Amino acid sequence: MKKRTLAGACALLATALPGLAGCGVLPGDDAPGTRTVTVWLMKGSVSDDFLERFTTSYEKDHPGVELEVTLQEWTGIGKKVTAALASDDAPDVIEVGNTQVAQYAETELLHDLTLESVRDLGYEDWLPGLAEPGKVRGSQYGIPWYAANRVVIYHKDLFARAGIDSPPKTREQWLEDTEKLDDGPGGTQGIYLAGQDWYTLAGFVWDEGGELATEKNGTWTGALHSPAALRGMAVYQELQALGDGPKDADEENPPQAQVFAGGDVAQIIAPPSAAAAIEERNPALKGKLGFFPIPGKTADEPCAVFTGGSDLIIPLNSGERHAATQVVAALAGEKWQTDLARTMNYVPNKASLAPAVQGQEATAAMAVGAERGRATPNSPQWAAVEAANPIKPYMTAVLRGESPERAARAASARITALLSDNR
Repeated sequence: MKKRTLAGACALLATALPGLAGCGVLPGDDAPGTRTVTVWLMKGSVSDDFLERFTTSYEKDHPGVELEVTLQEWTGIGKKVTAALASDDAPDVIEVGNTQVAQYAETELLHDLTLESVRDLGYEDWLPGLAEPGKVRGSQYGIPWYAANRVVIYHKDLFARAGIDSPPKTREQWLEDTEKLDDGPGGTQGIYLAGQDWYTLAGFVWDEGGELATEKNGTWTGALHSPAALRGMAVYQELQALGDGPKDADEENPPQAQVFAGGDVAQIIAPPSAAAAIEERNPALKGKLGFFPIPGKTADEPCAVFTGGSDLIIPLNSGERHAATQVVAALAGEKWQTDLARTMNYVPNKASLAPAVQGQEATAAMAVGAERGRATPNSPQWAAVEAANPIKPYMTAVLRGESPERAARAASARITALLSDNR
């Protein structure tokens, strides 16, 4: 039985980009009768209502196109996508994590969407944290779909009690306010920041001009020991000291939303979706949570942040590549980007679409930060770094008093080794 979740996507794209239908000869261009475009989306990325709206609209405008959608689980998806790309029966469109594109592009089994990106899809306005990881060796293989990133979630009552009447706009003011909010061990925590929250550290490193790793002539090298990266770690160390977060655990151990729900934490750094978990654990906090972008060094620019989210790819051996390209363009276009952002509280894929979420405090704060969004190093081996994750013990070592330079050099060496392992 056909799943109607994305059935209308192809047609909608043809409406939005009528000129696309005449570009080049791709598989499926001259296929008579009804075309079926198969799509893999990740569970939780879209609501049933959104998919129904999209499908109904698209099929109404484009008879003869059907979308067959399968929702996939994130667990184990890497191996499943890799196998699908190498098969003779690959899906036509696949949603992948933005940082996963490089590893799939390494297979040389993805359709190059550079032409469409430049000509039809408005690549110049894409959020960098989605666009950059989708670009491999100068070619655009991943088309940005939606983004999410961390913001500061704060307890409005605790801010008011400390005499803070508005969120800070600069890092300096943020540190001062957080110190004012912190009552010391056993009291109100200015911020709960676990010692191994390396995604947050990455933002500070980037904000100081540093990198987690750098590439030269195809060779990747760990870069945590650079002066700029060390400055980022120093910022993290100063902030982490203004609460009781563990030095040897990450933000999920224990879940920071659970800690915040206790009522004596003034701030956490998390995706806005954490607010629902906080309010579920402590309904008394409903209506008392606020959101602001992680402050940067100056008031006119927020801190850099890690951008999570999804890109859309098309397998090289798709049987309906032309129609699949139209589906991707529809999903990435203004009409359905706006709908998706408002429905799911995502950041749209273009900075120019940020007004779509104005009035939604949490999402609007996220959209401001997303303009300075970044992604992890665009190496196909980066997944190995995250699996072993030498960044976490490095952070713990520094927070416990070890020389930052010595600990950073050891972590950088380990990152270099992992990125150099092509097995």
